[in-house]
Amino acid sequence: MTIHNALLALQNSFFATAIREGDSLFPWIESFHVLAVVLVVGTISIIDMRLIGLPAHRKSVRRLMKDVLPLTWGAFAVALITGFLLFSSEALKYWALREFQAKMLLLVAAGVNMLFFHIVTFRNAHLWDELVETPPAAKLAGISSIFLWIGVVICGRVLGFVLAQQGFG
Repeated sequence: MTIHNALLALQNSFFATAIREGDSLFPWIESFHVLAVVLVVGTISIIDMRLIGLPAHRKSVRRLMKDVLPLTWGAFAVALITGFLLFSSEALKYWALREFQAKMLLLVAAGVNMLFFHIVTFRNAHLWDELVETPPAAKLAGISSIFLWIGVVICGRVLGFVLAQQGFG
């Protein structure tokens, strides 16, 4: 099965057709998607600000992550599910748009940044997590994360406008 055929099958599925042709499903799903993305970006930004040395509190990095990341992952799951549902409604159109491709690349880059941070930088966090001044690698991870997530949000908004101009979404 080719990617085109898989996307076409997804787009023609019962739920994708209901989202695309219904009067209110798309806007409701989109609203939950936006709220979830706000929570993801907001909670990640709290950690990123702490990593770059701009804490709004005195929590250690490890404690802050323990407190915030469950909410981040829950919101990410909602964003992933709602994003998939929105994508399914016009899978072929989304797939072909540079804005969608850029958003997906930025999401992957944000994931790689997070993975690298957790595997390499964070393993020595017990040495620096209570200090306001974090090591350069932690600062770089935080700064990279902020810019990658800003890019994801910008691409998502532009994507919405592009689809609206084309009469979709």
